[in-house]
Amino acid sequence: MPKHYRFVLKMIATVLLSICWIVAHATVPFVVKDICLEGLRWVEPSTVFAYLPIKQGDLFSDEKGSQIIHALYSTGFFSDIKVLVQKNTLVVNVQERPVISSIDFLGIHEFNKENLIMALSSVGLSNGRRYDVAQIEKSKQELKRQYLARGYYAAKVKTTVKPIDIEHNRMSILFSIVEGPSAKIREINFIGNKTFSTRTLLDEMQSSTPNWFSWYTKSDLYLQEKFTGDLENIRSYYLNRGYIEFNIDSTQVSISPNKEDMYLTVTLHEGRPYKISCINFAGDLLNKEAELAKLMQLNQGDYFSAEKQQASVMAIIDKLGEYGYAFASVNVQLDIDREHDTVKLILHVNPSRRVYVRRVNITGNSKTRDEVIRREIRQFESAWFDSSRIILSKDRINRLGYFTDVNLTTIPVQNTNDQVDINIKVTEKSTGTISLSAGLSSTDKIMLSGSVSQDNFCGSGKSLSLNINTAYAHRTLDFTQVDPNLTIDGIQRIVNLYYHTSQPLYRSSDSSFQTITAGGNLKFGIPFSELNTIYFGAGVEQESLNTESVHSQSYIDYTKKFGNVSNSVPVTIGWSSDTRDNSIVPNQGYYMQVNTEYGTPIGQSQYYKADLQMRYYYSFARGFVLGLTLQGGYGNGVNSRPYPIFKHYFAGGIGSVRGYKPNSLGPKDKITNNPIGGSKIIVGSIELMFPLPGTGYDRTLRVFAFLDGGNVWGEGGNGIGTNSLRYSYGLGLAWLSPVGPLKLGLGLPLIKYKGDQYQSLQFQIGTVF
Repeated sequence: MPKHYRFVLKMIATVLLSICWIVAHATVPFVVKDICLEGLRWVEPSTVFAYLPIKQGDLFSDEKGSQIIHALYSTGFFSDIKVLVQKNTLVVNVQERPVISSIDFLGIHEFNKENLIMALSSVGLSNGRRYDVAQIEKSKQELKRQYLARGYYAAKVKTTVKPIDIEHNRMSILFSIVEGPSAKIREINFIGNKTFSTRTLLDEMQSSTPNWFSWYTKSDLYLQEKFTGDLENIRSYYLNRGYIEFNIDSTQVSISPNKEDMYLTVTLHEGRPYKISCINFAGDLLNKEAELAKLMQLNQGDYFSAEKQQASVMAIIDKLGEYGYAFASVNVQLDIDREHDTVKLILHVNPSRRVYVRRVNITGNSKTRDEVIRREIRQFESAWFDSSRIILSKDRINRLGYFTDVNLTTIPVQNTNDQVDINIKVTEKSTGTISLSAGLSSTDKIMLSGSVSQDNFCGSGKSLSLNINTAYAHRTLDFTQVDPNLTIDGIQRIVNLYYHTSQPLYRSSDSSFQTITAGGNLKFGIPFSELNTIYFGAGVEQESLNTESVHSQSYIDYTKKFGNVSNSVPVTIGWSSDTRDNSIVPNQGYYMQVNTEYGTPIGQSQYYKADLQMRYYYSFARGFVLGLTLQGGYGNGVNSRPYPIFKHYFAGGIGSVRGYKPNSLGPKDKITNNPIGGSKIIVGSIELMFPLPGTGYDRTLRVFAFLDGGNVWGEGGNGIGTNSLRYSYGLGLAWLSPVGPLKLGLGLPLIKYKGDQYQSLQFQIGTVF
């Protein structure tokens, strides 16, 4: 018989035997009278029964058995499951998976253990979970992904699983990691750039080759998300300079065999720059074409700019929103003339329908009272929709400082075409703080401070704070209570109680001179616009001068004439305005404050003083900010009394004229020749701030160059003139460090005068109250 016939007969026989076996072992369907569970140790029987797709009285079949196995496997509790039949009883035999009781790591340096534990938890592996081989493999891939995100392409992960409590079916997992070297970007190459140099394009990227500050910025590590963002920055750079047909043809990322070096290549097509030949409007312009045209940031003859085009579109949409058109849209059509390298812009305006606001809904404020948020809202119910008022409302709610997120959405009202609801969803944050901090300053040496504050007391919007500060020359105990909305019109009340002590920075070692100030004041702030507030108030103050061993002639003369204790009842009137985009690291806007104080005849100290503070910030290039600061003060005594010596102004040092010793400028004592301050001050500064090279556009770390000028004058002294001003220039570094704001300055005087005291390097870290 031929071989192939024998093979066919053999296969037929095998199939027939298999069919006979299946028929012999097939379960005849039956009604289940009982269900027995075997092998359970820690999993509750009730849990298993809850997952079983069968119960007593149901008809059991082979298909039902497969469903039981699938259902119990899906729980993740068991590694092996058998379904047996004994007469009319169903027996389910299981083997439980062990429980993971500990997860540990070996060889980690780039991460801390807590971060990796959180990463594994995000993919389902944590203490108390059941052991699953597939889950362990998934966790290994997650650890590798974490290292890849930090440039460790050679990282290796190995797992060791060990039983630690057989009786209780518990086990531990150890991840042994060989991190290896991190891959650095060694080269970034561009192909096809003819107009702009490689250096120019590299400046638009966060990714870079290693430099002297890469240890901080990590800019030399390759990240896919960061590289994608860099390509978009380059695209924007070209599109904002008229290159409408710019395109990135391809990108190539390669790594060296040892996985230590990365090479990036970008192939691009620049095209030609296009100028705007004309700008036309189309659609329903609501008879406001002239008004809308003024909002255009592009003009005929300008090079096309995608950024300015988008800004113009948003300005038009916002303007239409101010008239109640909440769903306005503007589509821009580009008509390119390649022969003349020009482009025509056609803006199709669709205002859609005008709507009014039916209701303003607030959610998410579990602590903050509804009225605290609602009084900041400038969009009224039953009024026409106004996008400018909605933006202003969001800004005002954000400025409260009670929320981590404020989200405003416009929702059309069902079954209407002219109504919308404004939904405001806030995410509250903790507003109570207890803090202890330390700082170091070249002026005040070591500073220790503590504070207890609650900015949103019981959700009422009122704030309470107690600050304690101690330094080399100053000590402060200060209690403040602020009610920002004493009345429905937004009048705020400020109550302040304080106790201050101060000593001159320049004093003899055997001098115990000290000024003690104790008092309190009550102020009211009346807003007369969204950005401007007028303040007025009154207080009671006592100044005690301890001059037992003082050698300063000016203080001796003052106490002989007016005594060691002076009481005053000052009244104050002030005004402030603030448009800064950020109070800590501003890029745009200004801050202005004027304050006048008058010591009334009720007290022994009779005087008047006026203070002015002005700060202006202008961002003229990406990351570059010009800051202008001016501080002025003028004081004088009344009723033939001198200006109180304890109200003197001082200048010199950080926050004043850098490069000079702190508080060293101005009049000197006749005997000790130490600075005693004066009744008049002018201090100004021009500061150019820019990112530290190699750090991208990090606003928390900036370098600055400065030019300072100013001085202090006493009563009857030299007049305020340019000849008596002191000027300095220099460089500095500002950093919002984890331990507090750090400011380091290197200042030099423009012209040196006899008797002046200099200090080139000055620094301060920590916040001074």
